[in-house]
Amino acid sequence: MEKMKCSLAFFVAVFLGACTAPSSEKEITIKGKVQFPDNQFNMEIVERNGFDKTIIDSCKVNEDGTYRFTMKVDRPGVYTLDCQKWQSVQFWAEDEDLEIDFRGMDTARIKIKNPPYVYINGGPNNEVMNLMNWDSYRNYQLMIGVSQGVYRIQGLDDQAKQETSMKFYDILGEESRARIKYIAEHYADRNSVLAVLPMLRGDQHAELVEKVLARLEAKNPDYAPLKKYKTDMAEAKALRESLAEGNVAPEFSCPTPDGNKNLGPQDFKGKILVLDFWASWCGPCRAEIPHLKEAFESCNGKGVEFLSVSIDKDGAAWRKAMKEENMPWAQVQAPKAGKDVMKLYQFSGIPYILVLDQEGRIVGKNLRGKALMDKLEEMVSGKKKESVAMPAMGM
Repeated sequence: MEKMKCSLAFFVAVFLGACTAPSSEKEITIKGKVQFPDNQFNMEIVERNGFDKTIIDSCKVNEDGTYRFTMKVDRPGVYTLDCQKWQSVQFWAEDEDLEIDFRGMDTARIKIKNPPYVYINGGPNNEVMNLMNWDSYRNYQLMIGVSQGVYRIQGLDDQAKQETSMKFYDILGEESRARIKYIAEHYADRNSVLAVLPMLRGDQHAELVEKVLARLEAKNPDYAPLKKYKTDMAEAKALRESLAEGNVAPEFSCPTPDGNKNLGPQDFKGKILVLDFWASWCGPCRAEIPHLKEAFESCNGKGVEFLSVSIDKDGAAWRKAMKEENMPWAQVQAPKAGKDVMKLYQFSGIPYILVLDQEGRIVGKNLRGKALMDKLEEMVSGKKKESVAMPAMGM
């Protein structure tokens, strides 16, 4: 159930630029202890922008298990502290010294990437981060429980199990949003509330978000991260509106595996197009490929084309995955690990699958499994079917 965990973290990462704007430089100390170090790897402070990341600083763990950073903060905002590839935690860097302990390496005979919750000893801004991180952690654990419980139900086929799981995920998502709204409302005086607001997108949360922003602005009208957040949100809203169903999908062009030509949605005008954003390292993406193959076989020769757009940073990993999956349709790799195309199409999780009509207009978004098959059947036959889109859930 890495899906929801990565998706929630990704909401914050996508809008990191909104929380990190130039300011007067300060220094903070980040220290702690790792109970079970894995000294093959370093501790790292990472700045994320979508799936892209920049290592700000790194250090080794000392023989006694301790580590220490002195971080110069010229852009206050959300950063990630990675503990030797085993655990990580998002924190707010501005003016609070932090102490963060980790369990570290999994010492069990069978190692499972399900690390425990990481608590930040800091100040008021990181109190908000603790609450947000705790919500993400608990939601992740509950989704694991749901998946295991539904999987064990006797008499349900795979499709029914998937649909049942999705209904539970929707309930968990609503519960999580309720808690995030509580955090935003009651901690609106903390700068780090800017890390919470990206998870409250949509018109239904607009009034609360405006109240939080007004409270922050009244406290510090010249706060650079707040100004940048508002600018970025206005741009993102305009982009989302341009991506409404019925609008022509934005054009882009990415190289094919042989590098001899570039392809984008504009090259498939006159055909129905399934536009699939994925990556080799994304488990849910790989799990969706059999459904895409089923849809391809069903629609082959009926005026439907497929284009998969990889946001892999590693070209070799992309080519290896293509060979393993043997997808019989057009493939391209987006430059810069998909940073530009993700912003252009405003998605924050993969797989992200759209359907475009013959004029290149968006007629379906977030379509997976049966929802994709239903939409394609509707487009080919001209007869509308009722179906429910499945959201992109992350890596």
